[in-house]
Amino acid sequence: MIIYLLCSLDRSNIGNAKILNSDAGHSLMQNVNITNDQYLTALMIFFISYTVFETPSNYMLKRFRPSRWIAFLMFAWGAMTMILGGIHNFGGLVAVRFLLGMFEAGLFPGMVYVLTFWYRPEERALRIALILASATLGGAFGGAIAFGVGKLDGVHGLQAWRYLFLIEGAPSCAGAVLVWFLFPDYPETVGWLSAEERELATERIKGVASLGHHRITWEEAKATLQDYRLYVHYLTYITISVPFSSMSLFSPTIVAGLGYKGLDAQLFTVPPYAIAFVITVSVAWVSDKYEKRSLGTAISMAIAGACFVVEGAVPAESFKLRYAFFIIALSFSFACIPPLLSWLTANLHTTGASTLGVPLNVSIGQIGQIIGVYIYKNNESPGYPTGHYTNAGFLLVGTLSVLGLRLMYIQRNKRLGPGERRWRL
Repeated sequence: MIIYLLCSLDRSNIGNAKILNSDAGHSLMQNVNITNDQYLTALMIFFISYTVFETPSNYMLKRFRPSRWIAFLMFAWGAMTMILGGIHNFGGLVAVRFLLGMFEAGLFPGMVYVLTFWYRPEERALRIALILASATLGGAFGGAIAFGVGKLDGVHGLQAWRYLFLIEGAPSCAGAVLVWFLFPDYPETVGWLSAEERELATERIKGVASLGHHRITWEEAKATLQDYRLYVHYLTYITISVPFSSMSLFSPTIVAGLGYKGLDAQLFTVPPYAIAFVITVSVAWVSDKYEKRSLGTAISMAIAGACFVVEGAVPAESFKLRYAFFIIALSFSFACIPPLLSWLTANLHTTGASTLGVPLNVSIGQIGQIIGVYIYKNNESPGYPTGHYTNAGFLLVGTLSVLGLRLMYIQRNKRLGPGERRWRL
């Protein structure tokens, strides 16, 4: 959780930097002298490199061991975040954001992949939720940190947004050392378990989880790439990636459009993310406990989609009403992701399929994250109808896609014979 929390902070703090101390003329955009289109390009370039390097990174994680590869990525993205504090022009911003995306790309699919080595399918959604929910904590902490750092504006001649990047990048670099030595790799090799405990850990997941010593074969890769049902999962992930991206990057801007200005716009992003943490973990727990991952996903997507419709429809000056629906929409936009990913991993029946299927899912989902960069338009402030209606449309289409997938798995299970491994719902 802490690793992904730091990753989330370093990825999304550019949204805080965009408006930090803008009322004093000292925001990132004002100091670097970039237009809104250039800012959007800097956001988009992150997702380009993220998409390109996700699947190769998962292979490298398997090649070099999780502890070594995640520690390397963590140090690298922390360093890139700190370097962002020193940029002075658009070219520097784009170059560093590209490198940041390259190093962050492997973390989330890698963490989900690592869970398949340690936990049974019915135990994963809650763990994925705790990882992903740390991104909501990152949003909450990010707003609170930006509020405090904003008061450092002008200290030693530096703008506050530069301090923000320096302060939030440093813990990732320091934490990488701990990850190198303490992060557990595989249950069959971890040193702090006894031989009996290692045997118990591997026996209880045998046949339903990935194996640390297994190497992906071309036959497994080919079968995974040709499995059409997985592409329905991938396309569904695009629909939830649009609101995930837009909320992560534009929540301070959206809150500013709700009538909160200056440092208050940073502070009022905290409650939505704090509530989202609770809802995300709760939905995942219920989905795992009752083996209803598809329904947990579909219901969450439908609620979020409906709230975005309301957000776009109510008058722009109805600030309190829009803030309440913003909290609900953001919370359930995050809550639908863990059960959807857990559902995917539960229906990947080989280590090779997990090695390839999980990063492909997240990589293809980056299409949605790129779309999310462009839907909240400056000239539509404070209502942002295009952004809200776009999020609603993708979430409602995704709801139908999840229900269709569920129906397909039900029909497949009806055709299975006694003793055959059933598809999870």
